[in-house]
Amino acid sequence: MFTGIITDIGKVLELEQRGDLRARIGTGYDIDGIDIGASIACNGVCLTVIALGRDPQNWFDVEISAETVGATNVGGWAVGGRLNLERALKVGDELGGHIVSGHVDGVAEVIAMRDDGDSTRVTFRAPADLARFIAPKGSVALDGTSLTVNKVDGVDFGINFIPHTKSETTWGDTAVGDRINLEIDTMARYVARLQDYS
Repeated sequence: MFTGIITDIGKVLELEQRGDLRARIGTGYDIDGIDIGASIACNGVCLTVIALGRDPQNWFDVEISAETVGATNVGGWAVGGRLNLERALKVGDELGGHIVSGHVDGVAEVIAMRDDGDSTRVTFRAPADLARFIAPKGSVALDGTSLTVNKVDGVDFGINFIPHTKSETTWGDTAVGDRINLEIDTMARYVARLQDYS
């Protein structure tokens, strides 16, 4: 489990298509504190560490199945690209965002952006089957970042990014047309499921 509070910005160092896609990700994390088999959310996708190293910088390797590539924006990763990273929660960690599983539900598209003071308002288009789970003032995880929804209009929803979020994550790199990993709020999923049976 994760919180959606990004703790590092990683960099894709290598991509290699074997039976599955293998990615090497540069990180600022102390790799002495990472075990093989640990989970790290990479742009919101929970991935398993399979190798670690320090040359030329700290890095970890992950294998990504075709299923995950097809269900997320991983197919658009490129060497040199930046990724939002978050280590898995430990007992006693602060839950500063919301509960995030790292299991991406679909891919949203950035359809509009505009500055509003020092902040940036971004409008996303959600897949139609996921839009009903997104509510004003509710939570979503976008590329692994816990965010509060400002407004909803059909399948479109808006988020306001403050300067801190843009500087401490990859959101300062975002452009119209980008495909973004979307994980809906777990509570919204369960509430909708209960309503289906009431």
